[in-house]
Amino acid sequence: MNRLFKSPATLTRCLSGGLSPPDKLRFTRQLFRAESPETMLKCSANYAPLTPISFLERAANVYTEGTSVVYAGCVKYTWEQTHRRCLKLASALTRLGISHGDVVATLAPNVPAMQELHFAVPMAGAVLCTLNTRLDSSMVSTLLAHSEAKVLFVHCQLFPIALGAVNLLIGSKTNPPLLVLVMEPGEGTVSDSRVPDHHEYEAILESGDSGFGIRWPRNEWDPICINYTSGTTSRPKGVVYNHRGAYLNTIGTLFVHEMNFMPTYLWTVPMFHCNGWNMVWGMAALGGTNVCLRRFGPKDIFDNIALHKVTHMGAAPTVLNMIVNSSPADRKPLPHAVKVMTGGSPPPPQLLSKMEEMGFGLIHIYGLTETYGPSTFCMEKPEWDSLPPEERQKMKARQGVAHFGLRDVDVRHPATTESVPADGKTMGEVMFRGNTVMCGYLKDPKATEEAFRGGWFRSGDLGVKHPDGYIQVKDRSKDIIISGGENICSVEVEAVLYGHPGVLEVGVVGRPDRHWGETACAFVKLKEGFEADGNELIGFCRERLPHYMAPRSVVFGDLPKTSTGKIQKFVLRDKAKALGSLF
Repeated sequence: MNRLFKSPATLTRCLSGGLSPPDKLRFTRQLFRAESPETMLKCSANYAPLTPISFLERAANVYTEGTSVVYAGCVKYTWEQTHRRCLKLASALTRLGISHGDVVATLAPNVPAMQELHFAVPMAGAVLCTLNTRLDSSMVSTLLAHSEAKVLFVHCQLFPIALGAVNLLIGSKTNPPLLVLVMEPGEGTVSDSRVPDHHEYEAILESGDSGFGIRWPRNEWDPICINYTSGTTSRPKGVVYNHRGAYLNTIGTLFVHEMNFMPTYLWTVPMFHCNGWNMVWGMAALGGTNVCLRRFGPKDIFDNIALHKVTHMGAAPTVLNMIVNSSPADRKPLPHAVKVMTGGSPPPPQLLSKMEEMGFGLIHIYGLTETYGPSTFCMEKPEWDSLPPEERQKMKARQGVAHFGLRDVDVRHPATTESVPADGKTMGEVMFRGNTVMCGYLKDPKATEEAFRGGWFRSGDLGVKHPDGYIQVKDRSKDIIISGGENICSVEVEAVLYGHPGVLEVGVVGRPDRHWGETACAFVKLKEGFEADGNELIGFCRERLPHYMAPRSVVFGDLPKTSTGKIQKFVLRDKAKALGSLF
């Protein structure tokens, strides 16, 4: 420590004004010299690795008797109980042989066990890997092998898929994970002689020790979870998150969602998707109540809002579409304001408007699995209130600005990484950098290096930057349709079609064309009771778009979607390719 700092008399004279200005300046500089190792000491008193595990400990201390989770009308735990259960589960995992860095996988819907596993697995020093519940046995076995999962927690209703995956692993001479079955309240265990070694969730949990010492991360960069991409364009890749990024993105998302202490959150976003947009951890940070739904429809949403006084929820645009098109019998007047965070795909402005008319408050977010989910949000500005309703909704449908956990988001030229002009017209690639960007792709250094080329994470999304700094995603680079040398943004065509009163869902892709190279082909699902033919929809688009952008063909039927509601464009492209050239 420097000489001046050791002198209490000098410090007193400085604070009281007893030193001359030159001496005071010299003293202050020495006192706060950052380069002096004697005044800078990193230790347990001033540093602890950031981790969302800490949210649960705080919730147990601060919101001890507050309700942590409710489910199925018969499950209800306080935060103190949830904390104790997670400690016991973490202890049980270590007794099963789980050690630091091991992977523990889940295959389960939004049930209380999923909330507990988000804490218990990292508390045991392990890495959580939540698998998509819509995957088949073949893909589940592939991801289990790729992640080298040691244990798989599987919901009883998904047991056949897990069993098929285990058999495939055994057939390929790969060690399968230990199965732990999550039962529904009141149901007995599953007995199947084909599974040589499996356990039941509650029995495993109760075997643990509530006095377990948490295995805190050794480093903030230690992995906390692996999330596989949804596979809308290709085979899923394993995205690795670390404790620091999960902590920071959770805090940022709470700000974006405009949450106060002790909110009530309705689970319609899958917890396996980007860890439920970080809200599994976030609800612990604020001592909120998780209202879990294994499955849901419009009636379930309205009933639970009224029953549990839900304040917040998250939903992909497909869920919003389901809500606004629900039957009057399924609806209930909202007893209070409900904030809805929506993202996953660009929402049509008309959809946002209809949700607001029903009384919901909309917060539009944007992000990718590789950015821990929510990364930008469209922050509303007071001056938008004076705009015509249609223009206001167009402003709100943009992807907006970086949220608080991210350092930078920009639209840049993919070849040079130079920022594009903020003119709302010049297209570039949306790029990110900051603490809430993934560590990389599991076992795929080539893809990781390509994603980070130029010092930015390259999203693969094409967009523009407006004069106010807000970004707007126009399309995925793979979804751009090139017709006669002109670029057609499928999202723009879809937004127009969503304006047709008979359209429920739509996906637009390129169809091979001998003359133009490709033309727009619209796959449409109509609302129940509506009739429309392809020519009507094509004419509707031609009245509102340049002629070359309007679809040349329309295919009616159900649309393939991921579990998070994203339309699987690669499936539609395959169908359009199979149709061949229109002429």
